[in-house]
Amino acid sequence: MSRIPVVYNDSYDISVPPTHRFNGTKFSKLAHHLQRSDFSKQLEFIQSSPVRYRDIQRAHARDYVHRVATGTLLQGEVRQINLPMNAQLIKRSFLALNGTYTTALKALNTGIACHAAGGTHHAHYSHGSGFCVLNDLAFTAVNLIEHGLVGNVLILDLDVHQGDGTIDICHGKSGIYTCSLHCEQNFPFQKRQGTRDVSLDRHLEDNAYLHQLHRTLNDISREFTPELVLYDAGVDVFLGDQLGNLDLTLEGIFKRDCYVLEHFKNRNIPIATVIGGGYSPSDADIAQRHLSIFNAATNVF
Repeated sequence: MSRIPVVYNDSYDISVPPTHRFNGTKFSKLAHHLQRSDFSKQLEFIQSSPVRYRDIQRAHARDYVHRVATGTLLQGEVRQINLPMNAQLIKRSFLALNGTYTTALKALNTGIACHAAGGTHHAHYSHGSGFCVLNDLAFTAVNLIEHGLVGNVLILDLDVHQGDGTIDICHGKSGIYTCSLHCEQNFPFQKRQGTRDVSLDRHLEDNAYLHQLHRTLNDISREFTPELVLYDAGVDVFLGDQLGNLDLTLEGIFKRDCYVLEHFKNRNIPIATVIGGGYSPSDADIAQRHLSIFNAATNVF
């Protein structure tokens, strides 16, 4: 195939206090690593662009979107998001929505495309949460179906935390199947009920995790055949992650990503990937872990 589309924007970075758990510069560091990787010639970088306001309102409440856009969220709402609410974050939040949507459009044409951001799965219909302002996964699934581009979508969320916001927005919407494999003993502590939720015990290691993933994907195959997969390839499942409670190695994460991509490639189902969570004081460490899904994409496709 031709080069794999990678969607990115220089405005993805945000400034956060030095002691904050969210690493605001991991996006540019990831792009830097990708451009200098052994597989860089297999990638085609595409700039994400602003989102259409009316499309956001298919996934989020109109008054909430207005308060985000105008920087007028209530103090309690900002506290729940737990990021400095400023022009930088607002711009990034809107850009990343269309970044994932563009990635999905590219995947429908090429079979695979990757977003060097995305996975803001804790953003709910009418409020943000857990470092997430707007939900790119739900936004993309809802708008693809509303625009008649696909009839159904699988959102496969392998971040260590359950995508509770994605479930909230997509609940009851025809054609969207949400699947989350997450650590039970982790945020959010009040879990939601999606189409398929697989709770994992803390400190699960590579082999047990991969076994559960194989079972889950096979179960989904018997129930649902998507026209597109949105894959949240969060790396906070890593054994050294600050906010994760699972114990996957870098090799285990790479095997996970390759298996997911191979599973859907073998079924001729397009897949769009987002990077999801990953937490470390070092942006270089996090960027190195996020390379996994891009490396897997070049290996499998």
